Amino acid sequence: MRHLLGMALLAMTVACSNTAAKAAETEYDPAKVSESLKAIFQFGSVATKQALNANTVTLISGTIGGTYVQFGADLASVLDDGNKLRVLPIVGRGSVQSVADILFLQGVDLGIVRADTLDYLEKKGFAKDIKKQFTYVTKLYNEEMYVLAPKSVTNINQLNGKKVSVDLPNGGTFVTAAVVFERLGIKPNFLYIEQRIAMEKMRAGEIDAVIAVGGKPYKSVAAFKDDRFHMVPVDYSKPLQGDYLPAVLTSKDYPNLIAEGAKVDTIAVPAVLAAYNWAPNTDRYRKLAQFVDAFFTKFPTFQNPPFHPKWKEVSLSAPLPDWQRLPVAEQWLKSHNVEAVSRARFDEFLKQSPTTAASVKSDADREALFRQFQAWEAERGARAQAPNTPTQR
Repeated sequence: MRHLLGMALLAMTVACSNTAAKAAETEYDPAKVSESLKAIFQFGSVATKQALNANTVTLISGTIGGTYVQFGADLASVLDDGNKLRVLPIVGRGSVQSVADILFLQGVDLGIVRADTLDYLEKKGFAKDIKKQFTYVTKLYNEEMYVLAPKSVTNINQLNGKKVSVDLPNGGTFVTAAVVFERLGIKPNFLYIEQRIAMEKMRAGEIDAVIAVGGKPYKSVAAFKDDRFHMVPVDYSKPLQGDYLPAVLTSKDYPNLIAEGAKVDTIAVPAVLAAYNWAPNTDRYRKLAQFVDAFFTKFPTFQNPPFHPKWKEVSLSAPLPDWQRLPVAEQWLKSHNVEAVSRARFDEFLKQSPTTAASVKSDADREALFRQFQAWEAERGARAQAPNTPTQR
């Protein structure tokens, strides 16, 4: 019996040895697979710490469910390149907080903010000459304003004196709502509640309306479904025309809130990829230069699925009034002739469209039309680059 047991144990030992040998032949050493794992194995190394920090760019995005978070994830997905460049998105707390984070938080290189935020901070006396401390890499896209309310509310003026949630007080939605209602002479009772919670409170009848601002499709708005509520239009009236743009929402954008075939007029505000105004001879500026080169070079990738549809609106060379562009970004565009080509196409477009050209009465009109032309070109380019899918017959 012992002899047989010994033979069995020997056979098992040989079998296990053979299995281990085969596994050794097929499995990878994790230290050879990932630079991050190497860093863990070399924990405590000064050289490893320096290597990990040297080429990591940190980006403040936005709150969960918003467009900024998705843009941050898209940037990381496309631009991460081993140890050459890593984009580290951070979930933020809104546009106002992102301004503070870019200015004061150690390690933050970039952030997505709304164009009207800095103006608001200056006009309200919270900051002086704040734009001089910022540069922008590019204007990203236009963010639409959504006014969600019971169907009994058909005009935004009906919200005067009503309980209206405008998200958290350090976010960009609060800023846009404050500016818009002030200019329209409407005085609601603002409540500062995170949007998903606010929508539930509106369902329960505790508040009268919810304001959201974000690039469509905006997840938290698209997910809201209750037949008692709809979107209230925001007319592009004269008091809003200095800082905002006209926009239209359709049933295709938000079928849960807009009747089939219908549309709702609203306004939009530009989102900006901003950075602190670092001196060119600093290490932080060097990292921004790395980011710009990778981002601009790979930009066409973002304008195709599976990335956010709002990338199709982005035009790298689109100007942003009263902002100064990051010098290395300006240099990249000029060296690649991006602005010159776009301007030449725009001039040719005006020659072929005399009716449109006749509507241009001033330099401001021309610049506004040029920005619209750039957005149109970007969308057309994205459609051209998108892979063709066979149509069903």
